[in-house]
Amino acid sequence: MKILLAGYNLDCDLLRELKDKSGFRQDLTPETISAAYARISRSPKPVNELREIAREEVDKARQSNRNIVFEMGHSSVAEHAVFNIDVIGVSRLLVEEIEKFRLCSFTEKSQRYVLFNKDFVTPEEIKKVRLTDLFASTVDAQNEYYHELYEKLRPYILDKYNGLAANPANKSMLEGWAKEDARYAISMATQTQLGMTINARNLELMLRRLAALPLAEAREYSEQLYAATKEIAPSLIRYTQATDYDKFTRKDLRRQCVDLSEEFDTGSEKLSDVQLTYASPDADNRIAAALLFSSSDIPYAMCLNMADKMTAPTKKSFMKTAFANLQTHDAVLREMENVDLQFELILSSSCFAQLKRHRMSTIIAQEYNPQLGVTVPPSIRAVGEQKKFMKIMKLTENAYEQIRQKAPLAAAYVLTNAHRKRVLMKFNAREMYHLARLRADAHAQWDIRDLTEKMLKQAKKVMPLTLMMACGKDYFPELFKKHFPLND
Repeated sequence: MKILLAGYNLDCDLLRELKDKSGFRQDLTPETISAAYARISRSPKPVNELREIAREEVDKARQSNRNIVFEMGHSSVAEHAVFNIDVIGVSRLLVEEIEKFRLCSFTEKSQRYVLFNKDFVTPEEIKKVRLTDLFASTVDAQNEYYHELYEKLRPYILDKYNGLAANPANKSMLEGWAKEDARYAISMATQTQLGMTINARNLELMLRRLAALPLAEAREYSEQLYAATKEIAPSLIRYTQATDYDKFTRKDLRRQCVDLSEEFDTGSEKLSDVQLTYASPDADNRIAAALLFSSSDIPYAMCLNMADKMTAPTKKSFMKTAFANLQTHDAVLREMENVDLQFELILSSSCFAQLKRHRMSTIIAQEYNPQLGVTVPPSIRAVGEQKKFMKIMKLTENAYEQIRQKAPLAAAYVLTNAHRKRVLMKFNAREMYHLARLRADAHAQWDIRDLTEKMLKQAKKVMPLTLMMACGKDYFPELFKKHFPLND
């Protein structure tokens, strides 16, 4: 066996500096790794030699990539070329579109830990209809109140948790709690930044999808992202223009939806903020069958029949075997992916910003809708700021309505982190474990913790054995002791 390091991330400025100092004229590009790895399947040479050949013949490597990726259709070859991208000065609203891409990595400037300044994006759509003054004055009022609110929440938090505050090491954490509640007052136009790691295949997809969005900011992002990367890997990034499919499909669906809504009574029934809309039938049986299947040579149909005929004590004992050696940070077995849960959620922008990071789920979101109300942090009520908070919300919604009349696509920019949307979220039981571990934990932000605990409570009713060990990581030792007292 021989394990060789083929490459790793280096700061682009460092590469440029080294290239300038050395007089090195050969292209520095991740395309050579893609080309070398693509040749593995048809060449007897060791892969390290293939890399060397690709570096010496960059033009040939690029031609090879074009043939393999675009002519032969082996798009996964482009995934070997990886980019690190600084994304600076984008709105929180645009970040929701950027972070829809599952197979990328994002680290975002956190409104929980950083006290934001008063920088915000003014959409081109709002400038064109001459509503900039209305927009800017509304966002300025939100930002002023955000800082005012933080100054009131900070001493409240420090006093409420005076035991923690006695230790200077906890100061930053406690101040963060004040910031995360104050942020409910600021808009989705607020500027932020993030670090993004993305492979060439997903980069091309992102360029195309965001170029198709109706928002001017999204199209500008696509253009700038392409400009920053096109010279680095031209053989792997070809189709960057918006397609008719991406441009028109959702627009056409919305148009038909309006027509259908007029034919049917959609009602005005108030739904719960968390509603389990689907769960795989006989979930515990299906998971027991999957465990039987993976641990034997029995056909799945027979495994399912065996699971169905097990007595309740036998099935519970068998299922517990899958968790008997589980520890706090272990991922549960992949068999748990064989059953699904679907929830309809009504949640704040602040909560959605965290939920959307769970990209191994299917998340379908509606637009933000002021008619769904706003989420008011309990701490804001505790310091007597609810009335003023709601005054800012009213000011915001008045501006939203005026903007919506002339620039409907950009109206959401003025809405705040407190405003809400409906989300349909589907995931498997294994992802429920991951979600619960992070978001039902005592250290999780209160809004998403409350949402996750409600989801978990409903989920456990329909698959109690499958989810017997699903909980926040802080509660895991106690839950483990409950189910496995002899293992303690």
